[in-house]
Amino acid sequence: MRTQRRQSGFTLIEVMIVIAIMGLMIAAIAPDLFKNVEKAEKTRVASDIRQIESALKFYRLDNYSYPTQSQGLDVLVSAPSGGASGKWNGPYLEQLPKDPWQNPYRYANPGTHGKKIEVFTFGFGNVAGGDGSESDWGNWNIND
Repeated sequence: MRTQRRQSGFTLIEVMIVIAIMGLMIAAIAPDLFKNVEKAEKTRVASDIRQIESALKFYRLDNYSYPTQSQGLDVLVSAPSGGASGKWNGPYLEQLPKDPWQNPYRYANPGTHGKKIEVFTFGFGNVAGGDGSESDWGNWNIND
């Protein structure tokens, strides 16, 4: 009786062909995925900024003015210390949201881009200027 032993498995060439095909598929899909990531980041920033702007409007209704630059956005969560609380009727937000890169949103009063007040983020690099994920997004350009 002759028994023939047969090995099963993949050859090196078969494995290399599969890896090459997977690499080509990833190369074709990756640019679209990165565009969608940037689009999702911008959508989240726009949503967060609108939420903060709404809270600022409620603050203004109660106190007749927006928070000062030195008070910042913290007055939306907790009453200002000392006698500066005015008619604070908050909290206006449960907590301040952070941008998609876990940096706090910034606030400017008065604004410098044609708005009375500005809520913005410097993006991924957390430095003014840049393109793509590193660009500055604020209430002056989120609708673009």
